Amino acid sequence: MSMPALFKGRLSLPVIGAPLFIISVPDLVIAQCKAGVVGSFPSLNARPPELLDEWLYRIKEELAAYDKAHPERPSAPFAVNQIVHKSNNRLDHDMALCEKHKVPMIISSLGAREELNQAVHGWGGIVFHDVINQKFAHKAIEKGADGLILVAAGAGGHAGTLSPFPFVSETRQWFDGPIALSGTIANGRAIRAARIIGADFAYIGSAFIATQEANAVESYKSMITNSSAEDIVYSNLFTGVHGNYLKPSIVAAGMDPENLPTSDPSKMSFGTDSSGERAKPKAWKEIWGSGQGVGSISKVVPAAELIARFKKEYDEAVDPAL
Repeated sequence: MSMPALFKGRLSLPVIGAPLFIISVPDLVIAQCKAGVVGSFPSLNARPPELLDEWLYRIKEELAAYDKAHPERPSAPFAVNQIVHKSNNRLDHDMALCEKHKVPMIISSLGAREELNQAVHGWGGIVFHDVINQKFAHKAIEKGADGLILVAAGAGGHAGTLSPFPFVSETRQWFDGPIALSGTIANGRAIRAARIIGADFAYIGSAFIATQEANAVESYKSMITNSSAEDIVYSNLFTGVHGNYLKPSIVAAGMDPENLPTSDPSKMSFGTDSSGERAKPKAWKEIWGSGQGVGSISKVVPAAELIARFKKEYDEAVDPAL
């Protein structure tokens, strides 16, 4: 297993906070990084597009000030998620700003592009690409990605169907670079398990929705804390890509979660209008994503407190004597 130099001496836990659409904002990213885990956000969350410049400046300034005050435990690096799908009409604009600010890590999704990887390497950054199967994993590495995010069954939002056990094991047969594992990881024991089966990092999203810094409405946070794995529905209706969503939010939107139609993947779009807003049917505005690990989340807390709990559970997670 390989740990890029970017992370050495800067992590309290081997965790990357997943970039959450709408929810991941500078407040959350900064809190995650100060607590010693990689914080990330989708560039599309900065709306209008010009706001991305302000966000990157703020994140860099606040983390630099923190590092100066705490040289013994500097902050973790941050990452920006880029949707590489052809419908994302902001990609060139957002990548130019990432180059301007020398963003240390890019997380690419929905399409591996060699030119993007080369651009990031040109300013000294690294790229992790998220994948749901071996075909996409091989393609990402062939095109120059530095690491892989294996999105296994049960992950929140867009997710695959493979169990994490064969997914990590089969990837390790041919790839010795950094691997982050995504899917139902919402406590410190699961982070330890991800490491034991061969991943370098746990990739955690849903647990951070129920934090004070997350840009989620209170009813979403409350639904997270009151749901379990059986409340998760897997569907491609809402974006054209299969993902996991909270059943109560689907019911609240007036739909039957047991009889959802299938979407046409060719119709999926990540484009934005002049204000930076993404087009989305009104009925789907409050369809909320979550992973199957949601049952481990019982209350809304500051991100630092959640990470401290993860650390305690991680440290205590040992194989019990037989």
